[in-house]
Amino acid sequence: MKRQFLYAGLALVLVFELGIGWRLLTSSAAADTDDGSYANLTVFTRALQLIRQDYLDEKKLAYRDLMYSAVRGMLNSLDPHSQFMEPSDFRDMQDETRSEFGGLGIVVSSKEGVITIVSPLEDSPGFRAGLLPNDQILRINGNTTERMSLQNALELLRGEPGQKVNLTIFRPSTKETREYTLQREVIKMASVKDAKLLDPSLAGNFKIGYVRITQFNEPTAQELAQKMDGLLSQGMQALIMDLRFNPGGLLNSGVDVCGLFVPPKTMVVYTEGRDAGQHREYFTDRNAKPRPNFPLAILVNNGSASAAEIVSGALKDLNRAILVGETTFGKGSVQSVIQLPDGSALRLTTARYYTPSRQVIHERGITPNITASLTPDQEKAVLLRRREGALSLADQKFVSEQHDPQLERAADAIKGMMIYSQSGSAASVPAPLKPEDAGRQR
Repeated sequence: MKRQFLYAGLALVLVFELGIGWRLLTSSAAADTDDGSYANLTVFTRALQLIRQDYLDEKKLAYRDLMYSAVRGMLNSLDPHSQFMEPSDFRDMQDETRSEFGGLGIVVSSKEGVITIVSPLEDSPGFRAGLLPNDQILRINGNTTERMSLQNALELLRGEPGQKVNLTIFRPSTKETREYTLQREVIKMASVKDAKLLDPSLAGNFKIGYVRITQFNEPTAQELAQKMDGLLSQGMQALIMDLRFNPGGLLNSGVDVCGLFVPPKTMVVYTEGRDAGQHREYFTDRNAKPRPNFPLAILVNNGSASAAEIVSGALKDLNRAILVGETTFGKGSVQSVIQLPDGSALRLTTARYYTPSRQVIHERGITPNITASLTPDQEKAVLLRRREGALSLADQKFVSEQHDPQLERAADAIKGMMIYSQSGSAASVPAPLKPEDAGRQR
């Protein structure tokens, strides 16, 4: 059976919001309701008739434009992630789900009515400019974002590579407002980076691996497997997987990543909507090949969203990993993309994601086992270390003076688990939950 691809990305990277999951469906009739709502269509048709008959500017009275505006208004009244896409927008969305696209490389969402950056993608214009998670976009090319829909904001942000975009940013952590000018470019998305054994100053006498996933793309699980196999060949005894500032990506990729750590056919996430038909469970592949059951710690922060939350929440619930860091972003709703007869489409919130232990992700996030925060300077240093190319002397000095308390806490936790294991008092990792307590197998 061909696998169905769902996007668990928290928004389209600068070009359009992927959201946490989307499905391409064909147009179908909605279920009838008993609340008499269809009788109210007479109000709508009468209003449409009066507008067409009496409004001053005839250039604005094309039926298609009026109907599109009406549909857009209905969706805007629901939630920030439900949107209407005209045919050209829908085609753009399909094009932009490829591995390369033009944009600023920032993932955005609407948080409490404010256009907010979830995370900048590495090696992108937004990343190099120093934009941070939770930065609020006040203006785009001089246009205020107050009461602006997420879709309209994305339309202003996207465009041809090479064009410049002016942003006014408010940073809640420092109460500063800053102006940025960024140039769009083609974004290339490498997803697995920095695979290595930690320095003994962190790992002590153990061989603790480290790997960072920047987002969940189609080849991520395969790339991660290769990186882990390379580290295992070097004697790796435990692993720290860094999902900080990871805005999400493909749901199926996240499920496949889970398959590297838990038994085949394990349920790692499920959805629930209004109808029973919207309950769907996602299992690791029956042919998955989990790696050895070594101790695993996952780093998360408020820039970890959607697929990153699904992976971290599942592995935490299944007692396969401990989470270290901060509560994640909280983007866990499912958007179904329903194509309409004229080539336009609805992007409609239809369900929510739940972890194996039935914890809701949306607007709550995943809480780590061990809480560890970064100061603004420490967070800046973490991002500077990720930049490709040589840092300036000033940046090198700054980075050398900053610690990474989250990584240090994760390494300490791993070492504690391994010392405890060597004492013969416990297994190297907590025993997995029973299927009835958390994830199910089939």
